[in-house]
Amino acid sequence: MTQRAYAVVDAFTDQPLEGNPVAVFADGSGLEGEHMQRTARELNLSETVFLLPVSEGAEADVRVRIFTPKSEMPFAGHPILGTAVLLAAERGLDFVRLETGAGVIRVSVDGQQAEMEQPIPRIEPFPPIDQLLAALGVERAVLPVEAYVNGPRHVMVGLTSEAQVAALAPNLGALEELGQLGVSCFAGGEGRYRTRVFAPGLGVPEDPATGSAAGPLGVHLLRHGRVVPGQPIEIHQGLEIGRPSLLRVRVEGSPERAERVLVGGSAVIVAHGEYRLQ
Repeated sequence: MTQRAYAVVDAFTDQPLEGNPVAVFADGSGLEGEHMQRTARELNLSETVFLLPVSEGAEADVRVRIFTPKSEMPFAGHPILGTAVLLAAERGLDFVRLETGAGVIRVSVDGQQAEMEQPIPRIEPFPPIDQLLAALGVERAVLPVEAYVNGPRHVMVGLTSEAQVAALAPNLGALEELGQLGVSCFAGGEGRYRTRVFAPGLGVPEDPATGSAAGPLGVHLLRHGRVVPGQPIEIHQGLEIGRPSLLRVRVEGSPERAERVLVGGSAVIVAHGEYRLQ
């Protein structure tokens, strides 16, 4: 057994014990994926990251593997933000390139502030709308209910008001039956939105801050005329579970075709430690 150093970073906040925590192991070399998965389940955070040497030919600073308590993710937002801020602080960088299962993600960093360019999400229909709305306990959505895939799969559900978002008490078992996806419920306007994201199929009943859903939400709002290209969007999440988070999004391009999806926020390093792993 060997001691593996790790850090905990609270992402999408500048205050410790808020935002979304991610554990980042400095060296995942020699660990099998199954052991990484068990470690993520032990820590039981939304995601746990393991740093590895980059693949041959990849133009990146480090390769990352990302795990929820239940499964490995090709890409996730708050682990990328937290890892980039951590590496920038440790290595004196202002630009970090992270190799993920969804390609190389580029992140600019200025102290605790960071902004990533996310993969352009693929848009898919989501046929079981009635089942989804019933699980959420709502009668209708104010915009088309659609799925976006940028690594993980997120389904966008627009509601009538921020109060309705705050009052949600979904049937998590029924949501889990819909599979490994995140359900992003949102309301707002004029560039300010409140969201809650439920992902019980991934082992995360409710996520405090979901960077991989923030970019698709920006694309969704642009496609349906709620924002204009390049407009800054503030997303407030995590209030209902005591982890307030702030995510910032910009989508460049047009309603017909997103060209760049930029998601940013703050992150703060809150802990260092060691785990006994093989």
